[in-house]
Amino acid sequence: MNRMTDRSKSALVHILIAKSIIETLLVAAVAIGFFFDAFPPYFKGWGEATPHAIEGWAVSTRNQSQRVEVQLFIDDSFIATGFADRLRPDVATAGQAADPWHGYSFGIPTLNQGNHVARIYAVHSSGRGARKTLQLLGDPIPFAIDAEGISHWIPLARRGWFE
Repeated sequence: MNRMTDRSKSALVHILIAKSIIETLLVAAVAIGFFFDAFPPYFKGWGEATPHAIEGWAVSTRNQSQRVEVQLFIDDSFIATGFADRLRPDVATAGQAADPWHGYSFGIPTLNQGNHVARIYAVHSSGRGARKTLQLLGDPIPFAIDAEGISHWIPLARRGWFE
């Protein structure tokens, strides 16, 4: 009868622990790689509420000449999609982009009077277009609609109502 000695049992336990650690590291590396492919942190941008639109700019840090697809959500509802391809010379002048064509503008739809929050997301395609993910650009944009249907940006001091 072949019996394991205490030494061989200890060696087997160490091998199994090492194997588990290696497998865990491999799974973690694959998960991190997938995360950065599916949710890339390489868009930057900014937006504001104007009297009749949500306007701003978006740039891909991987390719500053690329026109970024952007989507507007207001109060967590999808409103519109488009491209940041409007003239924004201030973006290029500030060194944020290779050229001045990175602005966007979305008209504000008819909304109830009161406070609202807009969010602009950059659209990223991965997996050869099989997956699309959204990356929030800048901070949420709080604004209020008055009785005449005009939007007004809400100053930082009054933003606590949506956070």
